[in-house]
Amino acid sequence: MNNHQAFKKKVERQVERMRQAERDRPTLLAQTAYIGTLGLMFVLPVVVGAYVGHWLDGFFEGYSIRWTLSMIVLGVIVGAVNVYLCMRE
Repeated sequence: MNNHQAFKKKVERQVERMRQAERDRPTLLAQTAYIGTLGLMFVLPVVVGAYVGHWLDGFFEGYSIRWTLSMIVLGVIVGAVNVYLCMRE
């Protein structure tokens, strides 16, 4: 009888955990906001890098788009690190 009661308690705990997981599941709106935040965290450094690079290219003659490309690449790296760190949390 003792084994039967222990098994019954274990099953009841698992059922309660499954019900709790169902209640705590994020909504579609929460998931959409999370994905939008990740996208913004990636795109914003790229756009800022392109703007700063274009601004720097205006200062130096003969550099056409070197700073722009360099800052876009740096923005992609910073954006990827931002997304990685946010997803790790």
